[in-house]
Amino acid sequence: MPLQNRVTPAGDIVATPERGTFTGNRGIIHDPSTKTLLNRRWSNPAWITCVCEFRGRRRDVMATRSWTELFFLDEATSFAAGHRPCFYCRRDDANRFRAAWEEGNGVMRVRATEIDAVLHRERLDNRKKRLHSVDGPIEALPDGAMVQAGDESYLIAQGGALRWSSAGYSVVDVELIDVQLLTPPSTLNAFRAGYRPVLHESAQN
Repeated sequence: MPLQNRVTPAGDIVATPERGTFTGNRGIIHDPSTKTLLNRRWSNPAWITCVCEFRGRRRDVMATRSWTELFFLDEATSFAAGHRPCFYCRRDDANRFRAAWEEGNGVMRVRATEIDAVLHRERLDNRKKRLHSVDGPIEALPDGAMVQAGDESYLIAQGGALRWSSAGYSVVDVELIDVQLLTPPSTLNAFRAGYRPVLHESAQN
């Protein structure tokens, strides 16, 4: 039975066989004796996205009282959920994201903790995912942005919308109605300033 450690674009943590292409964490939110989640869904405002392989290290998932390993389909999914690149295992990406975040949001010399504080306000509405209004047509959103329409999540890529699933993206031929933004606005500004999130291979077919 798969562990409950896969993150959706809406920030929910679900159980599914597919692992995804990125890992990350929100602090310690599991019981290692049962490998199940606690009631809380975060214990640290630093929600980060990491690479699945780093310097040959291997971890037994959810086996110790260390950070809870979470998994994402791709980087766009992790951004939509409210995460940002790790400054340890993804230093170059994290620095590029910080530079784009600064430019897009009109700030200078921002620290990771300051980005985390902004993201924490933008990603949560009490215990629920905070949704944001879309300013303009979704076709104008930058690649990597994610939106929600009804119960479905969609990736914006090359001016089109692809439906998200835990296994990948698929082309849809429907008009999206009552669309709301999943990607935090400050992260969206970083995309507009030039940061390009890594997309799952199904988004590039």
